[in-house]
Amino acid sequence: MVENDRKAKGFAGLANAVLRGLARDREEALASLDPLDDLSPWLRERWTATWGAEATAAIAAIIAAEPPLDLTVKSEAEGWAERLGGTLTPTGSVRLKADGAVPDLAGYADGAWWVQDAAAALPARLLGDIAGLSVADLCAAPGGKTAQLAAAGAHVTAVDRSPRRLERLAENMTRLKLDVAVSAMDALDLEGPFDAVLIDAPCTATGTVRGHPDVMHLKSVADVEGLARLQARLLDRLPVLLKVGGRAVYCTCSLEPEEGEAQIAALLAREPKLALDPIRPDELAGIAPFVTAAGHLRTLPSHWPDADPARAGLDGFFAARLVRVG
Repeated sequence: MVENDRKAKGFAGLANAVLRGLARDREEALASLDPLDDLSPWLRERWTATWGAEATAAIAAIIAAEPPLDLTVKSEAEGWAERLGGTLTPTGSVRLKADGAVPDLAGYADGAWWVQDAAAALPARLLGDIAGLSVADLCAAPGGKTAQLAAAGAHVTAVDRSPRRLERLAENMTRLKLDVAVSAMDALDLEGPFDAVLIDAPCTATGTVRGHPDVMHLKSVADVEGLARLQARLLDRLPVLLKVGGRAVYCTCSLEPEEGEAQIAALLAREPKLALDPIRPDELAGIAPFVTAAGHLRTLPSHWPDADPARAGLDGFFAARLVRVG
């Protein structure tokens, strides 16, 4: 590349020498880097203020490593983990080292499983036994949580405003042999009532920076504020969407409190028809470390440390469960 640039051609020898030196001293050079320096300044500042310096350093360290590949299986998780050469996470996802093409893995074509981060697999399960119930999945595409709801026996209405994304969701449901009603519309226009609602709200996705490092550079504080306003509008629809006694789970893959803890506190302060249904540490295997004193679920990318970074961590997620009162 240097030799192709007329102005830089004279530096070709220097560039080659530097690159050879980096290749020779690669491990030493990598060891000297501080993962915190890779964080966008706005996130480093916010996370330090919210989660503390130690937790922020741990998050920075784990997101510097390639993420694992997590699968949600319909059944026999232990058997699939053994067959695919993976392990089981404490919450029951099958975890593999990311290697090769996903469609080439055993079970993909048969619809035995789907790709879904272990943290993303938790919110839908917080609705409890939904067999036979009507469930609305808002902002549903690409459909990992939709598949969970349908596999659990619910009558699912998957709503998303993007027809293109819903096409992908429908293709996934066909592969997985799951029956789901699909509706291309703005979730704010949906009418109820439903027995249960899952809101996987649009968010800054700062909990997914390990797999999507561009998030750090494409998003800003202004996005946090704007998306928080949209999330509030979606939450304000719950009294209309839910039957009395019905439950909802609100979740985001964000580490920003405005999109999680603060969002729920503000909702409960303004809406008397909704109450918090606290999440219990013992209701799902492996979630105890993630349940907060307030009864929310909060995962950080640095949770589940492991000597092998390829098997450590999970996405940063927030989830809260609500009930429609009389």
